[in-house]
Amino acid sequence: MPHSWSMTGDDSRYEAVTSRDARFDGEFFFAVSTTGIYCRPSCPATTPKRRNVTFFPTAAAAQGRGFRACRRCRPDAVPGSAGWNARADLVGRAMRLIGDGVVDREGVAGLAARLGYSPRQVQRQLNAEVGAGPIALARAQRAHTARVLLQTTTLRAAEIAFASGFASVRQFNDTVREIYALTPGELRTARPGSSSRFGSVGTADGAGGVPLRLAHRGPYAAAEIFDHLAARALTGIEEMAGERGDRTYRRTLRLPHGTGIAEVREKAGDGWLECRLHLGDLRDLTTATQRMRRLFDLDADPLAVAERLGADPALAPLVARTPGLRAPGAADVHELAVRAVLGQQVSVAAGRRLGSALVTAYGAPLQVPSGALTRTFPDPGDLAGAGLEELGTPGSRRTTLRTVAAALAGGRIGLDPGADRDQAEKELLSLRGVGPWTAGYIRMRALGDPDVLLTGDVALRAGMRRAGAGAADSGAWGPWRTYAMHHLWNTGVDRRRVTAT
Repeated sequence: MPHSWSMTGDDSRYEAVTSRDARFDGEFFFAVSTTGIYCRPSCPATTPKRRNVTFFPTAAAAQGRGFRACRRCRPDAVPGSAGWNARADLVGRAMRLIGDGVVDREGVAGLAARLGYSPRQVQRQLNAEVGAGPIALARAQRAHTARVLLQTTTLRAAEIAFASGFASVRQFNDTVREIYALTPGELRTARPGSSSRFGSVGTADGAGGVPLRLAHRGPYAAAEIFDHLAARALTGIEEMAGERGDRTYRRTLRLPHGTGIAEVREKAGDGWLECRLHLGDLRDLTTATQRMRRLFDLDADPLAVAERLGADPALAPLVARTPGLRAPGAADVHELAVRAVLGQQVSVAAGRRLGSALVTAYGAPLQVPSGALTRTFPDPGDLAGAGLEELGTPGSRRTTLRTVAAALAGGRIGLDPGADRDQAEKELLSLRGVGPWTAGYIRMRALGDPDVLLTGDVALRAGMRRAGAGAADSGAWGPWRTYAMHHLWNTGVDRRRVTAT
């Protein structure tokens, strides 16, 4: 499992702080009683004495005890904990929903309703495990969003306050002062330079949009995830510009308050990917950021994955050859579900052609096209009653597509970040025309489950034969079977690349 809060003692945490171990950034935070500051484990400042250090599972917990964020290491700019994404329980689901901005949009009552628990139960569980309730966790996230906007845009403070999710300018001012010990104006003046090791933001320029540095831990196999996205990019909503090694992935987004365009560069920095978000409504910044983090699997713990999979003789060479291999998620869960249906029992190229035809026929045009980006992916409600003849697929496939779209549009199947994965898969399988491969693929990508193995997948079985892995071996790959599958899939990609060159 990841280097989680529950599995790491305070002595081990202090060792990580002493060695400035970046693997633990985002897994826990430490605060120093003599300075009143909390930091990430890899903070470059002089290591404090053990007796002055207190550890916290979240930044919100440290803030709740009165500590302010370190200006040097900026602990609000760390990757998310891999533990929250791997867990399927109430706390893991709640953390993913809060990260997506649900509390800001729907309040604690809305969060609890999505989870199927009472607000009191959610509050109690979060306080017990992460040291802060949903309001405090959302508040910490709003403060981070505010800092990004202050340091990358010229928006007025009042505009930033509401774009960040604060209920009032006064609340915004008080929170910024409490967490950063600076006024909003002082925080804007203290914007970081582009060479900052821990920067989560860049510097706004004439290109527009909000520049971000999306942090990750450990090695990151950027070429492989960009290859994956390039092979599946749909005309009109996605494009890949540039040459391998220095590409930029661009795509449109349908967001709670409007539309947006995200751009992510393949050429990674020291622990981050460069991203720029162009948003119709800045209130969507948190949601858009989290969606890109999930798409690029930036909260993974690649060293924990490598430790488990590298112990298997068949997988060890694959893990060593591609350190930091990620499992792509989804920028839009409804889109991913529809694309999974289109991809049933066809090649990647055929699935791409069908998806592009669907976008051309039913995607909503952007008000202002941007290069090859001209549309957003069709809304499930629009597909539920569509004829779909433009796809040229058999009637049974079109019926399945309409059935899935209707279930998504009507809320019969929930695929939000806090969905119960077992229940969602069960509901998918109850739909006529949806089989184990499709339901499992949706579970893996839309719901971000790191432990899915599509045993019926032809490419997977071929990869297992090439690697010399047997079905009996896969039980030892948990809880990282999704990553094992990507390594095995890549054996076919590597063979084709060698043959082509």
